[in-house]
Amino acid sequence: MASFQAPVTGGNFIELVKNGFYNNMEIQRSDGFVVQTGDPKGEADGYVGTPSKSVGAGKHGERLIPLEILVKGDKGPFYESTIEDEGRGGQATALPFSSYGAMGWAREEYDPNSGSSQFFWLLFDSDLTPAGKNVLDGRYPCFGYVVEGADFLRDVKEGDIIVSAKVTDGAEKLVLPK
Repeated sequence: MASFQAPVTGGNFIELVKNGFYNNMEIQRSDGFVVQTGDPKGEADGYVGTPSKSVGAGKHGERLIPLEILVKGDKGPFYESTIEDEGRGGQATALPFSSYGAMGWAREEYDPNSGSSQFFWLLFDSDLTPAGKNVLDGRYPCFGYVVEGADFLRDVKEGDIIVSAKVTDGAEKLVLPK
């Protein structure tokens, strides 16, 4: 997890894992570009929970996470807008979608603050997603990379089930908003 580059996004993911949200969750998308999950069954498009000062509430009670982007060289991320909206198109993000297994936070294309619990693993192809020149960098937060066992992503299919998810290190560093 990249807690400095995307502290709200990474923290939200860690909290959901610790609470068992992804246990027995179905893979909703596996198309050769990404493997995506996190959309629970029912009306809501994401995790339904109590909103706070730093997270909003969606139309069906989803906890919404603001878009969070850190540009290389900046002291901290900016929120609620894309790199293009900030007038910084073409600048490199601190954590680019530049490798197989990069983890990104899904959201509606035209609503930067619509992410809730859906995330994806990028099935990186340097021709389709060159770092800094792809459709993901600066538009979706990259909040980590698979560091071990990424080969399994090639075989994941839509409908497969995540039996359980677990934080193996660093969960004690999670600070929840008040």
